[in-house]
Amino acid sequence: MLNDLPDVAPATRSKVLAAVEELGYRRNLTARNLATNRSGTLGIVTDASPRLGPVNTLMALETAARTRGLTCAVVTIGEPYATSVPAALRGLEEMGVHGIVAIAPLAAAAATVRAYRARVPLVLIAAGEASTPGAPALGENQELGARMATQHLIRLGHKDVVHIAGSLDWLDGRVRHRGWAAEMAEAGLAGHRWFESDWSPAYAYDLGRTLLEEGLPTAVFAASDHMALGLLRVFAENGVRVPEDVSVIGYDDVEGSDFFFPPLTTVRQDFAELARDALSLLEDPASAELREEPPKAPSLVVRSSTAPPRA
Repeated sequence: MLNDLPDVAPATRSKVLAAVEELGYRRNLTARNLATNRSGTLGIVTDASPRLGPVNTLMALETAARTRGLTCAVVTIGEPYATSVPAALRGLEEMGVHGIVAIAPLAAAAATVRAYRARVPLVLIAAGEASTPGAPALGENQELGARMATQHLIRLGHKDVVHIAGSLDWLDGRVRHRGWAAEMAEAGLAGHRWFESDWSPAYAYDLGRTLLEEGLPTAVFAASDHMALGLLRVFAENGVRVPEDVSVIGYDDVEGSDFFFPPLTTVRQDFAELARDALSLLEDPASAELREEPPKAPSLVVRSSTAPPRA
């Protein structure tokens, strides 16, 4: 009756609903799921990381699930992924979830998700991962985003573009670095300096001091806005003007990046679109085999932290 079955007379339905309202009845979802062999719960596996990508993806998935009438069961994973990932996936399967979306920003976690043989629909969200038969995967085209950032600097006239990469244990760090390197090579500017970091402003701040000691480039592409913030601070403390002396571009378009000083040029990702596509793949996994590109290209947001190099 409460599940909107079609063969119930309108008068009967009205009487039952009135009684339900009077008695204060609430649905027992567990009992309903047992009866229908279906669950209204989306399982989400995500890395236990405070970094922007996993957190924003999780929030977008919860919003997208809510619009489809699904509740969410979230399980976090961490090292060692060889044990935490299978345990998380098995636990969600035993709950009888509708399907599972695994947010796996680290290469080791993504590989473990790939190796798992799920008993319910499973979609992997990871940068640079292609779908394979029976294993749909998607992610923002972050290599393209890094190319866009680097190309923006090159078109302004910069030839010495240093890259502050994120951790290369992260797929995001790998593909963003790959995009910078490819764009530099295509412009005939290969061989320039780059540094790996841990994504934090503090680490980028220290790398900025290294640049001051070794010699400033004309531009820096930081693989995250938070790292760009560390660079802006160390440059300001040492009398280096942005963008007059050095241009700085970030990645992510974090909330408030337009209030950095100066307002930060960056690359914006569409987490809401990513979440909607992930849920669509859960409903139609076969469509993943037709997907040759990530669901949506990122966009370049030009503000005041980039300018042509001084003559």
